[in-house]
Amino acid sequence: MLRDLMTGKGAREALANVSGQVPLLTVKMQLSFPKKCTDTPRTGRQSIPGHPKRDLNPRPTREQAQAKPTAPLHHHTPRESLGRSGEGQTWKEFVWQRDEWKLFLASKTADMSRMRRVVRRFSRPICMLLLCLSLALHLLLTFLSLAMLQMTCDTQPCTTAATTSTTNKTSRLVSAGGASASGPSKLQALFKHPLYNLPHPTPKEDDWLLRVKSKVKHETKDSSLEWISDSMEGYDETRWTENEDSHPPWLRFHLGISRWEMYSAKEPSLAALLEQLATHHIRSAVQKPGGTQLKLVMSFPNYGQALFKPMKQERDEETNPNLFYFSDFERHNAEIAAFHLDRVLGFRRIPPVSGRLINVTKEIKHITTDRKLARTFYTSPAGNVCFYGQCSYYCSTEHAVCGRPVFLEGSMAAMLPDLSLAPRRSWRSPWRRSYSRSKLAQWEKDPKFCDTVKKTTPYNKGTRLVDLTDMAILDFLMSNMDRHHYETFEKFGNDTFLLHLDNGRAFGRHSRDEPSILAPLQQCCRIRRSTLLRLRLLSLPQFRLSDIMRESLAQDPLTSVAPLLSEPHLSALDRRLTTVLQTVKQCRDRHPGLGEVIYDDIGTLTGINITAGL
Repeated sequence: MLRDLMTGKGAREALANVSGQVPLLTVKMQLSFPKKCTDTPRTGRQSIPGHPKRDLNPRPTREQAQAKPTAPLHHHTPRESLGRSGEGQTWKEFVWQRDEWKLFLASKTADMSRMRRVVRRFSRPICMLLLCLSLALHLLLTFLSLAMLQMTCDTQPCTTAATTSTTNKTSRLVSAGGASASGPSKLQALFKHPLYNLPHPTPKEDDWLLRVKSKVKHETKDSSLEWISDSMEGYDETRWTENEDSHPPWLRFHLGISRWEMYSAKEPSLAALLEQLATHHIRSAVQKPGGTQLKLVMSFPNYGQALFKPMKQERDEETNPNLFYFSDFERHNAEIAAFHLDRVLGFRRIPPVSGRLINVTKEIKHITTDRKLARTFYTSPAGNVCFYGQCSYYCSTEHAVCGRPVFLEGSMAAMLPDLSLAPRRSWRSPWRRSYSRSKLAQWEKDPKFCDTVKKTTPYNKGTRLVDLTDMAILDFLMSNMDRHHYETFEKFGNDTFLLHLDNGRAFGRHSRDEPSILAPLQQCCRIRRSTLLRLRLLSLPQFRLSDIMRESLAQDPLTSVAPLLSEPHLSALDRRLTTVLQTVKQCRDRHPGLGEVIYDDIGTLTGINITAGL
């Protein structure tokens, strides 16, 4: 039976089935033999179970070892050997095939082990190489992003040039009223006119907004005072005394505010204050809370502060006629021009304002402590540094403020004394607009609205009504329709001047005038004599308002970039001035009495030649 099993067709079929079903590298053959075997007895260390004298690996006899096969041996794979057909296959051939299988499996196992060792050997260096390449690519992308974001190498020369140019242009402010290139200074001649040097009553102690305390006891210094807070680092050491020369320009400005004006006509510290606003190092920048549009508060090392309004509109660009007045942009050049116009008219009721070229990255982004403001910085697709802050109007990426690429124009207005030192009262203007798209205010529907105002406190006595007329004339000349409130210092009560603040929406359109702004003058027909005389003076050829304003604005540092007011805006000033004078004439025609229209605030002055018709 065993011989039939090993040499017959059954063995071939069994081996063929095994070779077809079991994988090549995992074949394990287990054979069992019957207890009775007619083959030649062999000896060995392993025997078949049940037959201890029978060895599974018999050793061939000497005759068998010396015998040579009659047919040549061919090298076949185990699969080929198992599948090879042959009748009468002997036990010896089967053992050779089995040993050939073992050698083949051993060689394949060795090859796989060798491949694993090779892969294990080179896998770590390959992973390290890929990691290094990934890090290198990330670093390259980071450097490229930073280069596009900051553009440090390209903007550094511009920074020095811009700073030098700003310093040179600001030096013109020190010599205010200097000669112009076309001839003698009209501005200097205007300020020497008696109408701009009217005498005021001798000021008393209560006529000054702030005073320096004298004879203050010097307490013993505590050792803890020698420590400086982190928030105070970078600020100048205060060595202020009663001597005015020891005070910084902003403090001298605060101490010069009186009951009648923001600063005097011959204020010596005005030029120094304008120079500080234009050139001094900015210590910090934070967003001013409140308001409808973006504004920043800038701090200087000498503890002075300024209100910064960035450039949002080109100088030559007019306001869209389809845009409501309460939706208009605030313009930085309007704030600067309003200060100069207020000074030219002799009012002196607007805080000093200077233009400045700001480095958005170094003077705002890198020094701000306002986290809400810092989160709004980004780089535009054009490579410009932009920010938009948080406010009610136009504070979004669609209306962001952008540098070129990092330099930004803006207005720097001197801050008024803190409200804790000098409280201010806000008054609602009687001629306030409705701020509605469909409704009209009461004064727009009632031509005799002023009769009601004249019976209301504080307009029924004092100078409050003619103060409103002055403010209306100023707003009409610069086409400012956004005068809804005005402020006064509480210390002076009702007998004081009005603060002409927040003029950013002025000078929006030069091609059209807005007569409704003159409603206080048209309805009340009341004007100061000094104001009327100055208006007539500015209508003369030698003191034409447009020429005076052109010369005055030329002293601002931003004039080196472009004129702050275009020629159409300057021409509009002359046209509107004529309209104001015609309105006064119409009032005098309706009210023949001189005292009903003209409020005489100067009396009889010698040396004033412009008195025709008064």
